[in-house]
Amino acid sequence: MNARELAEEASDIFVLSDSFLRIKELLDDDTATIDDIADVILLDPALTAAILKLSNSSFFNYPGKIDTISKAMLVLGITEVYNLVIAYFTTKAFQKLKADSDFLDTFWERSVDCALLVKYLGAYTNIQKVERLFVLGLLHNLGELVVQQITPDKISECQISNTNEFPWEKQQQALSFTFGSCSAELLRFWRLPYCLVEPIGSQDEDDFDFLSDESKLLYVAKRVMINNNLYAGDDIHKFLTEDQLNTLNLTPEILVQAREYVDLERFSILALLKPGSVMIY
Repeated sequence: MNARELAEEASDIFVLSDSFLRIKELLDDDTATIDDIADVILLDPALTAAILKLSNSSFFNYPGKIDTISKAMLVLGITEVYNLVIAYFTTKAFQKLKADSDFLDTFWERSVDCALLVKYLGAYTNIQKVERLFVLGLLHNLGELVVQQITPDKISECQISNTNEFPWEKQQQALSFTFGSCSAELLRFWRLPYCLVEPIGSQDEDDFDFLSDESKLLYVAKRVMINNNLYAGDDIHKFLTEDQLNTLNLTPEILVQAREYVDLERFSILALLKPGSVMIY
């Protein structure tokens, strides 16, 4: 099976809820008001709690108190609330995944690390609407969960056996595609915005001449995360060239600061993204 076929089968198993589809319809409707959208969100108490917790967290760093969904949309913007909705329902969609807890713990921790890294680096480079980058990082590797569900025997073949190998190369050898390309295909079946699909689909393209800024930032964040988790002690230049860093005006010192930010925020974000029975923790 290729990436698209695998994602298509997975899209029948991991389904975004009717609540998400209704919220998406309202967001696409120019006549819908903030109150219309808030009323639908309020029908899901767990979603409401998750949005309010994140809105009042250090993630957004808003100085006042956000105590209603309507206020969250006014203060943060409808797009940012939509990003939180995507994050919530995506994690919830995978609660039926057949996998042991250690695998899932590791997967979501690394996903959150990548999400925090890309958000931090986006803020440093002054990219607009930086919070949306968090969703890119959180969803970038969903293809691994797809493979785990549909062809679990292939997961072990995708694991590196020494530090001279790279995960995306092993995935290509074992599957003829990467987890990143499978992630993008799943997001297409879910009809999520192109601004999410495109960077996730190109996360392993190393020619920065043809990539969007979001794609470049995700590329860098993913490799910093992998450096931290799988190649501790290796120099970052093993994964990123000087030219790639210069393109975004990034330095090794900034990457160190980004790592420190992740260490501070990781577990509070993991806790906030655990709405009820969702698997993130």
